[in-house]
Amino acid sequence: MAEARAGILSGICVLDFSRMLSGPYCTMMLADHGAEVIKVEGPEGDTSRSNGPWRSDDEAREWAGYFVSLNRGKKSIVLDLKNPEAQAAVRELVRTSHVLVENFRPGVMERLGLGYEELARENPSIVYAAIRGFGDPRGGESPYAAWPSYDVVAQAMGGLMSMTGADRDHPMKTGPGIGDVFAGMMMAFAIVSALRHAERTGQGQFIDIAMYDAMLSLCERLVYLYDMEGRIAEPSGNGHPLLAPFGIFPAADGWVSIGVVDDGFWRELTRIMERPDMMADERLATKAGRRAHAPEVNDAVSGWTRRLSKAELAKLLGGRLPFGPVNDAKDIFNDPHVAARRMIAEVPHAEPGKAGWRVAANPIRFAATPAVALKAPPRLGEHNRAFGIMPARRSKP
Repeated sequence: MAEARAGILSGICVLDFSRMLSGPYCTMMLADHGAEVIKVEGPEGDTSRSNGPWRSDDEAREWAGYFVSLNRGKKSIVLDLKNPEAQAAVRELVRTSHVLVENFRPGVMERLGLGYEELARENPSIVYAAIRGFGDPRGGESPYAAWPSYDVVAQAMGGLMSMTGADRDHPMKTGPGIGDVFAGMMMAFAIVSALRHAERTGQGQFIDIAMYDAMLSLCERLVYLYDMEGRIAEPSGNGHPLLAPFGIFPAADGWVSIGVVDDGFWRELTRIMERPDMMADERLATKAGRRAHAPEVNDAVSGWTRRLSKAELAKLLGGRLPFGPVNDAKDIFNDPHVAARRMIAEVPHAEPGKAGWRVAANPIRFAATPAVALKAPPRLGEHNRAFGIMPARRSKP
């Protein structure tokens, strides 16, 4: 039982040099399942510490929501990596660690004497994971390798924006930072895979993920449409380029999603709508037929849904065909599914007696090895002393 409570990644030590979202999301996934994640920060700390938002009882602005959500359960040490003593401390930590994660631009760690090849001499089994906007030259040198990149750039160049929005004249980024998050998710998978290899062989390796590449992988439809039909995928608003009715439809008090893929679902929808004429219409009996007459189909469904509330539509459609209301944060906090699945979790406050923070829980469920209870995020440099590291001294410019 003790092992199960420790988490499935208990015993794995991760040195986390990453900042902002992509790397911290990756290492959050590891920490949530028991890995010891040591966040290595510069004297100013991770930029996300100052990004907000802050609660009204946090007058010192120590606990930004951005930072708390991504860095729960980690440890923090402060090292000025330009300082030779700090570089020596990193090499010492690497000897007893399993993973290193960073998301600097290519060449930064090499200039500090802390690149993969140097650190692999200290620990041949180290798994060195690098998330960059356009990848690392080790995996293929991009002409954009030196370009700085954030989520908005990855979404734009990787094709996501060209497929999102109302039409070609209005490309749109997605709300969440998917350019960072998806790269971080893929890196977490890659790390666990590389650890499996290291356990079998004793050999670590360098892992290279480009945010651009991750977005292109996410937008796989873009590739096969162009390859097979010579068609450039375009924004389809809230609909689908291949299916109808499939997308977002108006309700009397908001919006709902309906996804009709097979013909049986179409027959069920027309029955519920009390539209025997549409059920009997041979033009609409197949996916291809409905695709060819998508405006007519979507208009008919919209005309029906807009007369009913989300609750009424849920009663009619829920469980009978793919359906769901468009939820905002308030809806999600009140949804019984979220409660049953424990998808809003509480991170305890670092100060005893203070109320904790609510965050999105980790969605992975292991039957035999449940995730560990969430722990407080670290104060900047909170664990320097525990690792025998003196407070960071700024290097000379």
